[in-house]
Amino acid sequence: MTAHSSVPRCIAAVAMSLACVCTHAQNASPAVGDSISRGRYLAYVGNCATCHTVPGGAPFAGGVAFETPFGRIYSTNITPDRATGIGTWRAVDLRRAMHEGVAPNGDRLFPAFPYTSFTKVTEADVDAIHAYLRTVKPVRYTPPANAPLLRIRWPLRIWNALSFEPGRHVPDAAQNAEWNRGAYLVQGLGHCSACHTPRNALMAEVSEREYAGGTLQDKVGPNKIRRWSAVNLTGAKYGLASWSVNDLAKYLGTGFSVRAGTFGPMNEVIVNSLKYLTPEDARAMAVYLKSLPAQESDGPGVLPEQVSAGEPIYKQRCEKCHSSSGRGGMFSGPPLAGGAVTQSEDPASLLNILIYGPELPKGVSFGGWETMPAYGEILDDEQLAAVSNYIRGSWGNRARAVNPEDVAKQR
Repeated sequence: MTAHSSVPRCIAAVAMSLACVCTHAQNASPAVGDSISRGRYLAYVGNCATCHTVPGGAPFAGGVAFETPFGRIYSTNITPDRATGIGTWRAVDLRRAMHEGVAPNGDRLFPAFPYTSFTKVTEADVDAIHAYLRTVKPVRYTPPANAPLLRIRWPLRIWNALSFEPGRHVPDAAQNAEWNRGAYLVQGLGHCSACHTPRNALMAEVSEREYAGGTLQDKVGPNKIRRWSAVNLTGAKYGLASWSVNDLAKYLGTGFSVRAGTFGPMNEVIVNSLKYLTPEDARAMAVYLKSLPAQESDGPGVLPEQVSAGEPIYKQRCEKCHSSSGRGGMFSGPPLAGGAVTQSEDPASLLNILIYGPELPKGVSFGGWETMPAYGEILDDEQLAAVSNYIRGSWGNRARAVNPEDVAKQR
């Protein structure tokens, strides 16, 4: 599973969660009572802190940088400071921003703020978020100016007409309450599609390929920004087919399950956001995700001779932890057979792990799994491509071949 991490974070081109003005509960959490406490739950589970807090900076004061194809854009100050934050915003103003993508002064918001998903949030949840944000310590801070192209607002009217359909979440009467709760969290509040859906030339999500996997730019290694692949979340063999509801619910709530451990851009989503989910909400999201129809890939797979070329490297470097069967071990390493990351159409995340090693986030325990070394200084591009092909073409895995040029792009 991949999604967001580090500075800049959460960048699926220009349509990612820049001003991640919070999320995650259609009704009050079972552990939450008053509106402010409920809003706090929504804000933290919605990952507002990641998008609006620079490392070492004041909470929610903004200034987090996002690299997009159109230049750099910065998250906004959402503290209740009246001069530089949202201290003058009424609840109705936050509703308009989240539901329509329009600021109180009438400016159109860039879809880097994912109002295309937040439009599904209920008014009651937006009002609870507003109530909580008004209790945050106000900070007088103005983020840097966006890149020149990202200061022009009028084209957004055209973009919205072509790519945005406003409207609140409508429960499916044919499904039970748990499924509908999960749909609400995933589709709107969790804005999972922002990372996990491919985009067209206008940087709008391709609806017919919803949750089939996407790409984003994020931090990797020492001060580098590289492409990451967000996995297929559907029931595809190359997605979550091998995951159970319990596997997925545990991963969402803790960052770890027998199927995988969090790394890369997903680290901050887990640590700053999903770990705050109630068990009921984590399971509801898992139930909904496991119901998504498979979106398979029909591309050519790794050739047998390419698999053979990588076998010696795998046996020397990887087999001890991941086993000859690719199933891993309880006290050694995660499974590679049937993995969503190992079989992703875009091998970027797999290559990042091999080159830089997975970063273990604070507060997440991977049980007895051993720490994986970074192989970027040990193996050359041809060797890394070869072992990637062995992993992507063995044990029933099927994915396109990796070449040394793919590896070079990730260095």
